[in-house]
Amino acid sequence: MRFIILGSGTSVPHPKRSSSSYWVETEKGSLMMDFSASAIHRMAQEGLDWKNLDAIWISHFHLDHCGGLAPFLFGTKWAPEMQDRTKPLRIFSAKGLKELLTKYDEAYDFGFLEQPFPLEFIEVEPLEKFQILEDLEAVSFDTPHTEESRAVHLKDSNDKTLVFTADTGFTKALGTFAKDVDLFVMECSFVKNKPVESHLELAEAMYLTRYSKAKKVVLTHLYPEWDEVDFSEEVDKFSPNCKVIEAKDGLLINLGS
Repeated sequence: MRFIILGSGTSVPHPKRSSSSYWVETEKGSLMMDFSASAIHRMAQEGLDWKNLDAIWISHFHLDHCGGLAPFLFGTKWAPEMQDRTKPLRIFSAKGLKELLTKYDEAYDFGFLEQPFPLEFIEVEPLEKFQILEDLEAVSFDTPHTEESRAVHLKDSNDKTLVFTADTGFTKALGTFAKDVDLFVMECSFVKNKPVESHLELAEAMYLTRYSKAKKVVLTHLYPEWDEVDFSEEVDKFSPNCKVIEAKDGLLINLGS
């Protein structure tokens, strides 16, 4: 499994961090986790095979996490590269995404839900296993951010595991959900003194790092205040029990076989 960060930032404009989007590749397919507006450009910039993207996971419906999906579908509807595609594009989320996109589609009669290839929306229930790719099993988990917000646990055919929290407030249950995973991709919006309960700050993220016993942790969804501190210095204050990595656009992590 290969994990590529396309956007490590937030909704706040930043010169080096795009908004939330992450690419996962397995031996048999590809998955985009979250789809910010900048993800369309970032896929092409990283040389990824967007024409053959198999599946999309949308963690919740805030625009810095799904705002690029409608423009992407508007593009694929007319792109010459997509006219001969026959395999479906499957979009997974909690209930409500198709309704949201339908309202947007109908607002100006874009017609982007009518594609040259099959377009499938799959609404998943928390804690129920589903096959997101042919060789990638998934389970989602409710998180305290919005009503529909979900973390997702991925396991490939080589038993490599990844948990992506997306946006979330603190809950110890997330540490259990990510128990012993190979890669724990966790939001860490704020360094300290977070202004809202629906995101994590570093002390909370480090607690979940230790509690989960993940083999490797990536902290992402970083607000600009992180530019003012030394990431490694701040993390080391908590004596982490595994390698903790600062998310950066373009970072590739290969979980191997």
